[in-house]
Amino acid sequence: MATSKLMRAIRVSEFGAPSVLKLCTDLPVPNPGEKQVLIRVHACGINPVETYIRSGSYARKPSLPYTPGSDISGVVEAVGDGVCLLQTGDRVFTTGTVTGGYAEFTLASEDTVHKLPDYLDYKQGAAIGVPYFTAYRALVQKAHAKAGETVLIHGASGGVGIAACQIARAFGLKVLGTAGTSEGMQLVFSNGAHLAFNHKEKDYLDKIKNATSGQGVNVIIEMLSNVNLSNDLQLLDFGGRVIIVGSRGPIEIYPRDTMMKETSIIGVALYNATNKETSECATALFAGMETGWLKPVIGPEYTLDKAAQAHEDIINSPGASGKMILII
Repeated sequence: MATSKLMRAIRVSEFGAPSVLKLCTDLPVPNPGEKQVLIRVHACGINPVETYIRSGSYARKPSLPYTPGSDISGVVEAVGDGVCLLQTGDRVFTTGTVTGGYAEFTLASEDTVHKLPDYLDYKQGAAIGVPYFTAYRALVQKAHAKAGETVLIHGASGGVGIAACQIARAFGLKVLGTAGTSEGMQLVFSNGAHLAFNHKEKDYLDKIKNATSGQGVNVIIEMLSNVNLSNDLQLLDFGGRVIIVGSRGPIEIYPRDTMMKETSIIGVALYNATNKETSECATALFAGMETGWLKPVIGPEYTLDKAAQAHEDIINSPGASGKMILII
């Protein structure tokens, strides 16, 4: 039985700084319950939301102690009763876990486990979950972006940003992206953006305005709204929408800016997605894998014992370049 086996995993016993991420080496490997799958983890995506949860500042708090991580890729080790679509040995990725992904083994509910196509490796598999599902929800389900519209993706060189560039390009939008380094700008270009801008340059907002012939953009996907939201409202065309994917604090805006052009500010949280929305998203993303436009870009890689360092870096790095992952 799996219970006699032990595994390594990160455990959080109190909310706080990255140092609360502790590596345990003797946790029992869990057994799959009904409609659950036990997966041997090869890689796990690290998402900014995991740092907010760990710090205790997030709206939804797990019971302590817990293991972070929702986006893993690996191989099915065992299946519980009632699992029909997966079997031992399948290569898979997840959009959620029951017992946490920063671990050598994890349990996941069958409906959050998807087969990983052979042409994507495990690192790429760990970079699909939160980034691509968030980007699709933001662009398609919340912004209702249409072919021919112009989208500005702020922070386009990170995990969600690259996903948004690839989806927007595949869906026929004109794609503008911002990044904070020249390497980041190159990544944005090579993943579907028509134009890239360095958001550290003083006049980058003017450059974006000029690129749209003064019209402004239809949709903005915003990863850091506490810095950009007030400026975003100036950049929108009539009926434009800012979609809030991330924020790290408050910001002052002038609500009249939304009145002139009847623009909208819309928030996105993946956990609100209905089953129907999630399956629509999964179907669209599988089409992207089949046709080749969904290609996750891997950024910094960390081993399990360096999880605390990864949490420091994802918040404090000067410019994102690809998806940050744990290799297990």
